[in-house]
Amino acid sequence: MKKISFTVIIALLLVQFAFAQVSKHKKQTVYVPAYSHIYVGPKVSPFELSVTLSIRNTNAAEPISVSVADYYNSDGKLIKQFIDKTIILKPFATVSYKVSEYDKTGGSGANFLVKWHADKEVHPPVIESVMIGTRSSQGISFTSRGVVIED
Repeated sequence: MKKISFTVIIALLLVQFAFAQVSKHKKQTVYVPAYSHIYVGPKVSPFELSVTLSIRNTNAAEPISVSVADYYNSDGKLIKQFIDKTIILKPFATVSYKVSEYDKTGGSGANFLVKWHADKEVHPPVIESVMIGTRSSQGISFTSRGVVIED
């Protein structure tokens, strides 16, 4: 009986710890790594990639507002501002912005800066970049998750 009670207590503590890790915020600035190309092969040739920035509202009942989705190149130079007017993302809604694989302005160190806010504290959105490219019979795809740089 003591073993079962101890196991139940440990399980409850772990569940409580897991839920304690879920934090809510009113606003954030998020840095999202992206790659308009990567280098492959023995000649280290560039492999062009299309890039999609995906911003997903993870809240079931609350909207969030996205005011900035800016694209920067490897040198930190602003290439494109995707948002000219704040957009509202409804609960569980997603917005995406695309950079063509033929657009080489970003470079291998390209990135996005995203700013979002809400009227009250909410679960942060999932913000990531998705890179995809094909050449002959070779295909490459991968994602990169955003990192909060300011609350």
